[in-house]
Amino acid sequence: MDSREALIALNLIEHVGPVRARLLLEHFGDAPQILQASQSELRRVRNIGDETAAAIAGWEKTVDLAGELKRISDFGCHVLIQSDGDYPESLRQIYDPPLVLYVRGALTAKDKNAVAMVGSRMTTHYGIETARKLAYQLAYVGVTVVSGGARGIDTAAHQGALSAKGRTVCVLGTGINIVFPPENRDLFERIAESGAVITQYPFNRNADKQSFAIRNRIVAGMTLGTVVVEADLHSGALITSNFATEYGRQVFAVPGRIDSPRSKGCHDLIKKGAKLCEGAEDILSEFEYLFPGSNRPPSPGETGVLPALTLSENEKLVYDALNNEESSIDEIIRRSSLPSSAVSVALLGLEMKHVVKQLPGKLFVKNT
Repeated sequence: MDSREALIALNLIEHVGPVRARLLLEHFGDAPQILQASQSELRRVRNIGDETAAAIAGWEKTVDLAGELKRISDFGCHVLIQSDGDYPESLRQIYDPPLVLYVRGALTAKDKNAVAMVGSRMTTHYGIETARKLAYQLAYVGVTVVSGGARGIDTAAHQGALSAKGRTVCVLGTGINIVFPPENRDLFERIAESGAVITQYPFNRNADKQSFAIRNRIVAGMTLGTVVVEADLHSGALITSNFATEYGRQVFAVPGRIDSPRSKGCHDLIKKGAKLCEGAEDILSEFEYLFPGSNRPPSPGETGVLPALTLSENEKLVYDALNNEESSIDEIIRRSSLPSSAVSVALLGLEMKHVVKQLPGKLFVKNT
């Protein structure tokens, strides 16, 4: 048995979490030695009581390691341990990094420049659109957007990053073979194709309130900062922001309506010192050493040239349907001959690429 297999086994044993595992590894040197230790030897380790020692010493009676390794192989995912180069460095630095990460897709060196985006499951149109735009802006300049794959803000953040053809990572609060919420099956497939779906949980682990809270520490731990887009005072997104603060990472909060309960959590964060976030520049300015202005695509106003090569076919049609006068969405739909849904997506992309500007009243004009 090698270290990877031993760590997968340890991750399957009840009562053994990341903190106890670290103490065990410090005492025994490597994971296989832990699984070979007697109950009395295990009890000599600090904070390892009788129950935990008995669970580890008798692990072969309760853990189906061969079955788990087959499930990993059959599912087509792989498992990272902390000594692997692809294991996120910033996550390795927290107090209780996961023993293992089940990965569908791939984590890469680009993901060291990652920002978390979280928020409420019960959200408003404003929250959804803001999350999509911010995620698009960040992904467009090479930032990996990390979120939890939940309904609402998480889903919008992943969608925005994918629309920019950027990287996004989804951190699950379940086993990697479980799709929750079920309507995000196609979204998770798309994320795995160009980014990664990851979890610390073994196969067939279902979601519960505790698993999501534990998941949130990974979201905060593997990122440079956490952006809370929309959250009430009891939102799980605030757990993520608390982890970010504990880990010494930057917290950003998007302001909302003062009479909306779903903005209360963000406003409370701002009162406590979170940076007010009105756009991607507010985030990028905190990490200027990583994302200097020279790395960002210039706008047509700076160059006088439309970056045509970066536009999709629909974006080109919508751009050509605009002029220097204000145009409504209905006018753009008529001129471009595209369906309304395609026009909305194209306009969002053009806004993010700074070639189109939205004016009050849902009017649009070329950004010249």
